[in-house]
Amino acid sequence: MTDPVRPPSKASRYLFVLIAGLLIGVVTTVMGMRALQARQDHFPSSLMTVMAKQAQLLSDSQKQNRCTINDTTPRLQTLRSLSNDLEAAFPSLRDDQRFQLHASRFRATLNDALANPPADCAALAVVAQKIGTDCKACHQDFK
Repeated sequence: MTDPVRPPSKASRYLFVLIAGLLIGVVTTVMGMRALQARQDHFPSSLMTVMAKQAQLLSDSQKQNRCTINDTTPRLQTLRSLSNDLEAAFPSLRDDQRFQLHASRFRATLNDALANPPADCAALAVVAQKIGTDCKACHQDFK
């Protein structure tokens, strides 16, 4: 008795087409996501990230007991300089009175801190708390 000859299975072809389809789908999705991401304005989130880092570095200086004027003034100057770009970073909020008030308060806090730089850790703690309060107030209204 002889075994009937079976035709070769087509399962390997289907598996190859399935894997190729999945791979093409993943590559196309990544390309589409990158194209959408490239069209976004990264300035607002970048500005907030840098400002948050500078505020964190001020807090770190306090925790490390590095609270001299030379340690804190560069951070405060950077924050003050960055605060000039708040309206540019959020053009849709530029005319909002609450946003203008928050930005003005933040700049006033930094102006006061630069006019009378914190000379010790206690004074730095007060300044850092005011900065944090100003940031939190704006984020509560607009985030």
